[in-house]
Amino acid sequence: MYQNLTERKREFVLSKQCLRSGTAVGALVAESIHAQSKADFISKMNIALKEASETLYWLNLLKDTDYLSETEHASLYADAEELVKIIVAIIKTMKNQ
Repeated sequence: MYQNLTERKREFVLSKQCLRSGTAVGALVAESIHAQSKADFISKMNIALKEASETLYWLNLLKDTDYLSETEHASLYADAEELVKIIVAIIKTMKNQ
């Protein structure tokens, strides 16, 4: 998406924000694997959740400004929304242990 938006549509600001928050999710989840404690793990996953939620915001803004078509948005948004659901489930599970 980022490559397409920067090369074809010459959009740099919103797509860069979406790239940043979207890739931060993966980095935080990877970091959480080596958390020092349960509380540290939950904290990292909560930050990942915030980044995933922010990604949803940027995707909506890209659609609202016509940089993403409805079809492109729907596909990307569904994937990001699924990540939010997974992260929420992980956090709830860890808090209940």
